[in-house]
Amino acid sequence: MTRHVSVVPHTHWDREWYEPFQTFRARLVGLLDELLPRLERDPSYAHFLLDGQMAVVDDHLEVRPEAEATLRRLATSGRLTMGPWYILMDEFLVSGETIVRNLQMGRARAAQFGGAMEVGYLPDMFGHIAQMPQILRQFGLEHAVVWRGTPAAIDRSGFWWSAPDGSTVRAEYLPQGYDNGAALPDDAKDLVERIREFDATHRGLIGDGPILWMNGTDHQMPFATLGSIVAAANELQDDYRLVVTSLADHVAAAPTEALPSWTGELRSGARANLLMGVASNRVDVKQAAARAERTIERMAEPLAALLERHGGAEWPHSLLDIAWRNVVLNSAHDSICACSVDEVCDAVLVRFAEAERVGRAIVDAGLVALGAGLAERGVAVVNTVGRARAGLIEMEIPGASATADSEDPRLQLIDETPEVSLIQEVSRAQAPTVVERELEIYLGIHGVTVDEADDGSLDVTIHSDPANRKVPTYGWVKRQLTELAAADLDGAVRVWLHQLPSRRVLVRTAEVPALAWTTWQPDDDAAPVEVSDDGLRIANGLTTVVVDAATGTFSVDGHTGLGRLVDDGDEGDTYNYSPPQEQTVVDEPDSVWVEVIERGPLRARVAIVASYRWPERIVDGVRVGERPTEVRTTLEVQAGEAFVRVTTELDNLSRDHRLRVWLPLPVPADRSEAECAFAVVERGLTAEGGDTEVGLPTFPSRRFVQAGGLTVAHEGLLEYELVAIDGEGEAARAHTLALTLLRCTGWLSRPPMTYRPLPAGPVVETPGAQMLGNHSLRWAVAVADVDPFAMADDAFVPLLVSTAAGGGTLPASAQLLDVHGAQVSAVLGGAERARVRVFNPTSAPVVVRLDGQAGWIEDLSSQPQNRFDGEVELGPWAIATLSLDPPH
Repeated sequence: MTRHVSVVPHTHWDREWYEPFQTFRARLVGLLDELLPRLERDPSYAHFLLDGQMAVVDDHLEVRPEAEATLRRLATSGRLTMGPWYILMDEFLVSGETIVRNLQMGRARAAQFGGAMEVGYLPDMFGHIAQMPQILRQFGLEHAVVWRGTPAAIDRSGFWWSAPDGSTVRAEYLPQGYDNGAALPDDAKDLVERIREFDATHRGLIGDGPILWMNGTDHQMPFATLGSIVAAANELQDDYRLVVTSLADHVAAAPTEALPSWTGELRSGARANLLMGVASNRVDVKQAAARAERTIERMAEPLAALLERHGGAEWPHSLLDIAWRNVVLNSAHDSICACSVDEVCDAVLVRFAEAERVGRAIVDAGLVALGAGLAERGVAVVNTVGRARAGLIEMEIPGASATADSEDPRLQLIDETPEVSLIQEVSRAQAPTVVERELEIYLGIHGVTVDEADDGSLDVTIHSDPANRKVPTYGWVKRQLTELAAADLDGAVRVWLHQLPSRRVLVRTAEVPALAWTTWQPDDDAAPVEVSDDGLRIANGLTTVVVDAATGTFSVDGHTGLGRLVDDGDEGDTYNYSPPQEQTVVDEPDSVWVEVIERGPLRARVAIVASYRWPERIVDGVRVGERPTEVRTTLEVQAGEAFVRVTTELDNLSRDHRLRVWLPLPVPADRSEAECAFAVVERGLTAEGGDTEVGLPTFPSRRFVQAGGLTVAHEGLLEYELVAIDGEGEAARAHTLALTLLRCTGWLSRPPMTYRPLPAGPVVETPGAQMLGNHSLRWAVAVADVDPFAMADDAFVPLLVSTAAGGGTLPASAQLLDVHGAQVSAVLGGAERARVRVFNPTSAPVVVRLDGQAGWIEDLSSQPQNRFDGEVELGPWAIATLSLDPPH
């Protein structure tokens, strides 16, 4: 029987990797300059797959805008396949919303060229999230193509892949990756023999069905002779019938009978290297991603939607498009995974910083608009997350501090502005210029006095009141100071600022409804935070922290040993951890001292300062040298909270090492539960590896992980592992969770290592990946029974504050939507209908109550599915986008 061979010409285009973007872009332009004319003149070159990502198209058109018509013509005729993604992203290291926006952007851009490929093309992601089948199905995609992560249990190249909610796609596994047909011999006989060898090697996987022959690889230029060689190969023999075709056509005709099934994430290294160490390299990149995604998703968009819903401001379309494009571009697997040269990582950090700044600008503008629009004078508190909550905010209070302030448990002084303060001390020669500049800086200046003291020095006092809107001229001040300087150039001049005194204070606000603003009211119920005289004990009535000054660790509610820092050697690269031949572990400090920073009553902070001697680097498989290192661990307890915020700060002077914080579990555990995109994923104590990669059970979590009664939330500290395991098989139990703080290596990829015998990429030095310099690493821990989603929000998403002068039209309180029963992933405006995306992260169905709101349930491509009125039934693990009817 003649076997059908689908020859799919393509190129896999890493936008940036071992070369920066502009270098690869220049190659891309050259590739398309050569490919597009060939496709138009050579009908035997029937098809080309443009790597499933629209960024490739836009990057080319920035340089060759005149090529747009050609690209559209080839795409609409079926000769060139585009999309569906905007970028081929990593799935575990970005948020679920980033994945959704990526696919939305890609499909929208592809629609301008005739439409996207109807295949979830996932050729080189470092594993696949559990909810990917549901995401694909909600975009109408029924097929996925995967490589890395496929477990040994899958014994066919085609299999049914299901999300936890039951959404299922047919997945096509690529047995030799996306480049099994990359090399195109000049001789058709050689091509046939290559196909025959692949068929024989993988017959057990591919069966008797069509063979997928992926003719391309990383940054590969297309072969001009493809059509003629394929024709010659068909003339030579009858065993195989080669057809240049599209990936979509191949998977549409692929067999569907008697296929194996798999539910959940694909994180195995059995068939291809998973490269799990990318979760812990370049922590600065992961922190930047966490900040940018949080600022946009959980602050900027909800605030903008809330204001738009109530007529307070317009939806910031353009700004959000800019921010999201940066975040999506950075989600490319070699970008967010930071398995790239230093120049690429620098560019990634810039894009994340710009996205975060755009998000913050939207927040700042929204708070100003809210303050200007409120009808009544006062302070409004804004809650941008999908559940009601109380918490600490900062407020500016007029007047000087008084004894009563220190006795009020509802208020904590941060700093104060005195009525009179010395702002400059200069000579008479400098005074005219300096004072003129100061008069330009301060708002509401309503007077200036110049006085001469008995010793001949001058006192210049600037009287300021920001409420004063008059703008008088003070040219006389400069003239007078110039005249006085003529008599004594070196004489002393003191410049004073006289203003209304004020205090910046912490207060705890009463509960603010979900996705709402309301007038600030104090919370009188939360017990104050107290710190012992020696600074070793902090308590707030809900949780108690005790510092062990001998070891530098701490206990929470009697659970001891938390926070032990464990430093070991790492001779790996940006892809994988690899212990040196002779390992040295440093897990005890040389000295410890404790410093009290704040004593409450609303917020207490105590710093544990520990000194270590870490090896300097690895030489010939041995950790050598010594670097004294001081690590400052700040514990923060706030009134009304049952968890502890932790900030670990250090100046890293050592290379080739991994720093983890070990957190003993209250109860030994055989599994962990970690947040992933739109889900909480359960994982065991082991990971499946293969011949070319040891399976390490170092797993990623998005914002939190739980195990054995312990909850850890974090900002970009994605990698964790359950360690200190005793027992075997089903009786095995872990006693500690290790959270990776730093993993420092100097290579993009390396030759054979302990845990990976083959390089994973070019052997290139990356000094930046050693992570030398200052780091501030934020995480939180609880041993109480806490909602981990709420804990992650409370720890890292602040309540927002707007001060109103009154006189507007907005009400004192307003809410977009009251959501009960599900987690809120996104809040969107910018259309006639506000949209709220929710998901159920549990294995039980829930009823989502929506406070009387009605509208449509939509899929992720914004297609209406069903009406809802007041409540929505959400199945286990289900994702739903709720399009709200406009307000009456």
